[in-house]
Amino acid sequence: MKKLQAISGFLARQTSVFIISVAVLTFFFPELFRWVKGDMQTVVLGVIMLTMGMTLSTEDFKVLAARPLDIFIGACAQYTIMPFLAWALVKICHLPPGIATGLILVGCCPGGVSSNIISFLCKGDLAFSVGMTTASTLLAPVMTPLLVLHLSGESIAVDAWGMFRSILIVTILPVAIGAAANFRFGKSESYHELCKVMPGISVIAFACIVGSVISYNGKHFFTSGLTIFGAIFLHNGLGYLLGYFVGSCTRMGTAKRRTIAIEVGMQNAGLATNLAMKHFTNLPEAAVAAAVSCVWHSISGTLLAGLFLLIDKIRSGHAKINHKEEACSR
Repeated sequence: MKKLQAISGFLARQTSVFIISVAVLTFFFPELFRWVKGDMQTVVLGVIMLTMGMTLSTEDFKVLAARPLDIFIGACAQYTIMPFLAWALVKICHLPPGIATGLILVGCCPGGVSSNIISFLCKGDLAFSVGMTTASTLLAPVMTPLLVLHLSGESIAVDAWGMFRSILIVTILPVAIGAAANFRFGKSESYHELCKVMPGISVIAFACIVGSVISYNGKHFFTSGLTIFGAIFLHNGLGYLLGYFVGSCTRMGTAKRRTIAIEVGMQNAGLATNLAMKHFTNLPEAAVAAAVSCVWHSISGTLLAGLFLLIDKIRSGHAKINHKEEACSR
């Protein structure tokens, strides 16, 4: 168990390096993760959410229930910042119709499960993250088509029941099972020892998901064109910054600010890719833009998580130095 915990700790500390290494390897050998699709992808995502749920306590949900305003703020940020940011970039960069539609579609989609994983890895507020993802996904069948129609003039149909079923199976159910396990066995020492292995399992499972994304969409990454990637890069990066800014303006704590930044910046680009392929067959570039966003959001999310953890490490080092100086002065 100690060896497994050590490996888990190493993977948690080196998440961004490990994920990007897997992404690069998969780009050259795409068949490595072609098995992560369909039901298998659902199982892998479910395992990730289960491991995260195992760290949630009743106190986390009590705090979340006490501040439903945070979820409302998050949902408003989700469906204003990214859609209108995409629209602004389309106008500023003079993107062609296909790419413009793809970028706007990504901006109008809800947050994805990947954002929950990144929030978990960078010590964000996991309960808040799951709450935001759930709220934005349940609103998506109405908000996504309306925003896409308003901003791009293109109409789409969204499978409301399918989206609800997906969020129930992939997110809510495994998180609930994990939280129930924590409630039942949380006082057990062996349970706490087991939980120390969970971050490593989450990182490996997330690497499988990223590998799957690269396997099927990686070929578009370097052939999309500099203008397209630049727009996607700005859309994603500004989403992180503006999300964090909203958290700061509404006086959220550090964990919540990180979470809202990730939830706003990381869209469910996988859903956008599927919608683009299904509804915009006359604009094939829309699916390319969504697929490139899917790849980049996974990579940028791990980089952001690594940055947040590095900041924590630096702060911890400074705190130790100050503590030693205070001890010496006494």
